[in-house]
Amino acid sequence: MVARTASPLFRIAPYVVFAATLLAAAALPVLSTLLPGARVADAIAMIGLLGLARIMLTLAGLDAGTPFGGMGASREMLVTTFAEPALLLVVFTLAMTTHTTNLASMAASTLAGDSVLRPSYMFALAALLLVGVAECGRIPVDNPGTHLELTMIHEGMLLEYSGRHLALMEWAAQLKLALFAVLTVDLFLPWGLATRLTPLTLLGAFAALALKLAALGALLAVSETVLAKMRLFRVPGFLAMAFLLALLGLFSHVILESAL
Repeated sequence: MVARTASPLFRIAPYVVFAATLLAAAALPVLSTLLPGARVADAIAMIGLLGLARIMLTLAGLDAGTPFGGMGASREMLVTTFAEPALLLVVFTLAMTTHTTNLASMAASTLAGDSVLRPSYMFALAALLLVGVAECGRIPVDNPGTHLELTMIHEGMLLEYSGRHLALMEWAAQLKLALFAVLTVDLFLPWGLATRLTPLTLLGAFAALALKLAALGALLAVSETVLAKMRLFRVPGFLAMAFLLALLGLFSHVILESAL
């Protein structure tokens, strides 16, 4: 079912959102830094694809002309305004340390050295965790399991969707959560990534990835259990903290580590 007031954009948006998110996820060095797509796995391109998905999602929320869709779209843009600069600073910090914006090369550089023990990486990791919570609509920024109009952000833009269109939107949201989880463990905890493309090394990389994702998932579950959803007006402060941590990471590299 599609609202009568909706334009063709409303029908096209789920496919664009899912395709853009899938392409962004495909750029990740999931099991190895030597996968065929490693050469084009650029961090800036990944952020651009996620931005495209977000723009289409926001336009779809506005297109139906419902109050909840417009409210969710405006709140999504509020979160994006504060989250994107922090995410870019995290990428810049890693790029300055590894001298590349290629995700596979970043992971390989960390795997070969001790970069993760540097203050810049610690600040960047903390910032990425906060940004990931906000970007994926998790507690305390958003509650993906609610349809209460006073609290919802992401779900507000999906209220007019149903059937295959809603399935694509929800699939894209879960894929984005997996993307940020894999991005975190591969860039900051890359140990276990296969350095050779053999069945045994790939199996070991899969087991290591499963363990790291399980630990990160447990951390997310605990945080969502002990934390309550914050008021919308406190979200900018939450993301400002992420931006500050990312900025401290960048300054730490320039001031403390540039001579290393």
